[in-house]
Amino acid sequence: MRKNNVATNVAERTSLLALAATLWMAAAVAEAALPIQHWTTSSGARVYFVESRSIPMLDINVDFDAGGRRVSADKAGLGGLTHSLIKAGSAGRSEEEISRRIADVGAQLGGNADRDRAGIALRTLSSERERKQAVSTLAEILQSPAFPDAAFTREKARLTDSVKEEETKPDAIASKTFYRMLYGSHPYGLAPTPETVARIQRADVEGYYRANYVAERAVVAIIGDADRALAERIAEHLTAGLPRASGAPAALPAVAQPRGETAQIAHPATQSHILLGLPAMARSDSDYFPMLVGNYVLGGGGFVSRLYMEVREKRGYAYSVYSYFLPLAQEGPFQIGLQTKNEQAEEALARVRVVLGGFLAQGPTAAELKAAKQNLVGGFALRIDSNKKLLDQVALIGYYRLPLTWLDDFTARVEKVSMAEVRDAFARRVRPDNLVTVVVGGGKK
Repeated sequence: MRKNNVATNVAERTSLLALAATLWMAAAVAEAALPIQHWTTSSGARVYFVESRSIPMLDINVDFDAGGRRVSADKAGLGGLTHSLIKAGSAGRSEEEISRRIADVGAQLGGNADRDRAGIALRTLSSERERKQAVSTLAEILQSPAFPDAAFTREKARLTDSVKEEETKPDAIASKTFYRMLYGSHPYGLAPTPETVARIQRADVEGYYRANYVAERAVVAIIGDADRALAERIAEHLTAGLPRASGAPAALPAVAQPRGETAQIAHPATQSHILLGLPAMARSDSDYFPMLVGNYVLGGGGFVSRLYMEVREKRGYAYSVYSYFLPLAQEGPFQIGLQTKNEQAEEALARVRVVLGGFLAQGPTAAELKAAKQNLVGGFALRIDSNKKLLDQVALIGYYRLPLTWLDDFTARVEKVSMAEVRDAFARRVRPDNLVTVVVGGGKK
């Protein structure tokens, strides 16, 4: 009977959490501004807090400078493996106990790791019992992860299997080759292989955690039903017991522009996977908004973009074609991608180059610029229409040290972009001589 009651309580809390998330969406979109409060904890972690008392929910994200760029080439995959093991039990509790404590209060753990950062996210009800248990559990796994042998063996095997499977998929082959050609020996170009994963030992995971999950380089984002005093206590609780940095992080090499090369990789897939691009822009670069608006016209605007109209709509070369920028701490990639039948890959690629060349030479038309601005401004609410999206935006602002008014200023900065600014930004950042091209398909591997 007790088990049924526990299950009922968990289900009720989970339902309440979901309802709170839905209500938050409406509240977040309705707010005219998002005042972000910022401070530093006693341990040196940076905190970004948005107070919203309209619903009983709290969302927390803790990021670290612990992404793939901090991993050596011979052990590529170590960053992701460490991140996957953070939640696999603490010094005082097993992985199963951690899961039960989170489920008991209807909370949710998440997180993500990429080339720059790695972090853990928590969603919990703000009522005292639920909040305290959820936050304390998060503090445990952040500050005293156990990295148990069984979990290490399991996650290492899982990563190895995933890497081997990716080696058979044309899209994964294209992406890994693309990044390797863009970045060469820079850490952004690394990808795990069965050989690099095999070299990783449990001691490497512990060392990576101690070196990179440090308080001085932690960024805490807190959003929801709390006042400043409570948010300060939560941030201190989460970061006070983190490892301390032994010095400044190792300097990373500069990103160099690649030579304009093409890699043709045979694969038995019926469609060719094509990628073009180059390193283009860091998150802090002043060209962000001209590039954002211009890319909407070129290939980021879906059905109304030039690439879609010229490659898909008029000629039927591809079901979808796109372009995007991924700003990182250092120059992240500008990328054009499409899939097309093997027999028309050359024609499709040629048409993409023509469209890109025309855009670089002439930029957007007045009508295209106006439409792009209207769509970006009109769609801005969709960037913060859920708790997760808003948390992601605040965490991004914190990690990359963007202005606290970044979200408040977004639409005004989009509206100010001129045709000349778009042409100038693209001319400086997308140079045809440096474009890398990868084509996977067109025959047996």
